[in-house]
Amino acid sequence: MAIASLHVFLLPSCSLIMIILMIFIGFKWISFRSKPRKTQPPSPPKLPIIGNLHQLGSNPHRSLHALSQKHGPIMFLHFGSLPTLVASSAEVAREIMKTHDLSFSSRPSLTIPNIVLYGGNDIAFSPYGEYWRQLKSIVVLHLLSNSRVKSFRQVREEEMAHMISILVESCGSLVNLSESIISLTNNVICRAALGRTYRGSKFTELLRKLMDLLGVISVGNYISWLSWVDRLIGVEGKAKKTAKEFDEFLKGVLEEHINKEKMVDGKSDESKDLVDILLEIQREKTTGFTLQRDNLKAVILDVFGGGVDTTSTTIEWAISELVKHPRVMKKLQQEVTEIAQGRSMIPEEDLEKMEYLKAVIKETLRLHVPVPLLVPRESTQDVKLMGYDIPAGTQVIINAWAIGRDSTSWEEAIEFRPERFLKNSIDYKGFHYEWLPFGAGRRGCPGIQFGVVIVELALANIVYKFDLALPNGAKNEDLDMSETYGIVLHRKSSLLVNLHAR
Repeated sequence: MAIASLHVFLLPSCSLIMIILMIFIGFKWISFRSKPRKTQPPSPPKLPIIGNLHQLGSNPHRSLHALSQKHGPIMFLHFGSLPTLVASSAEVAREIMKTHDLSFSSRPSLTIPNIVLYGGNDIAFSPYGEYWRQLKSIVVLHLLSNSRVKSFRQVREEEMAHMISILVESCGSLVNLSESIISLTNNVICRAALGRTYRGSKFTELLRKLMDLLGVISVGNYISWLSWVDRLIGVEGKAKKTAKEFDEFLKGVLEEHINKEKMVDGKSDESKDLVDILLEIQREKTTGFTLQRDNLKAVILDVFGGGVDTTSTTIEWAISELVKHPRVMKKLQQEVTEIAQGRSMIPEEDLEKMEYLKAVIKETLRLHVPVPLLVPRESTQDVKLMGYDIPAGTQVIINAWAIGRDSTSWEEAIEFRPERFLKNSIDYKGFHYEWLPFGAGRRGCPGIQFGVVIVELALANIVYKFDLALPNGAKNEDLDMSETYGIVLHRKSSLLVNLHAR
């Protein structure tokens, strides 16, 4: 009897619960239907925990290009837990770097740059905000302006003459041209930035360590609970060791300049190097922005990292392509010889007359963009991009290497053909998105002119003074053009040539 009574009591209770449950589900369904559905770009399948990290391979620029051939020029990947947008066409790049540039102008916080670049307080890696705007303004107006770049003309020409004299002594023998080019760019930038050269392999090796580290993929950036892996494999330790070595070097540079300032009653504006200018800005506080010592060091590292490596590798790839294509080499040699008119060296004032030289450099930058995957950006707000919903906090990678070789933008896209730039208004200043060797928008490289003039001067004088041949009778077309990936794309092997005076 009691059981029967209980059964009768439970029936209405169960019905009530079911009714409440149905109402709850109904509300949830209506709420779900009323919310706008998020549309993400195409995405390749991912694995648990690591997402798409396994698909990067040893050459991420090539791997991401291959994925884009299958999934399209705009892709959504997951590197661990970090959502990542990958752009592989001019159209997508334009949307990111022009239409929605402000939303995509920040940088993700990355372990290695934070360690070696004073908490990411440099121009390249610092997040978008007032600090970055003030710092970029100082660099553009005071360090890399047209007048400032021109003021270092004598430095460039002297170091160029020094390298040529060494190469002349090596004529008839095998020369490691890669080492000579790195030495040239290192010496020019050292004198412009620090006031004197730091010749020798120790400084060069330290700079190479820095650039290699900036190209390392840190596990902890993408899977935070696996950040111990970076310590286990020694990446974090190497970064801290390199940061300490560079910090000690830069402390010495700053102290040397401060002591000289005390001894000398002011320098003329033309004789000032970049450190002199930074210290003057710090002392006089004319910008309304206080520069701390670590800020100065971070900017100096940017000048070296963004200057020496990208400039030297561009010269190296240009000469490699010229050796591989004798027709182009001969045509360039004819141009520089006609303009030089028998002088011992080509001065900077003649570079503007050399249309084919500029075309060769542009074509080199198209096929061998110095930074194949532009420094990652990060979205600061939700964005509707080409019909897709991109959430705030998404890492954005622009594959400049793939864009420069896109057959929809370039005829015979993988062929080295400088003539395509001869009667063409396309330049590398960030206004043409089918070609982005220096990026574009707010985060475009501010040091374009500083680097390009070194490339032009070096290439013009090397091909003017020398004929270059591969060793051991190797055919020009057989030159190994293999690359090694890093934040800057280098030749895998040094460029070894036999030099002959012209």
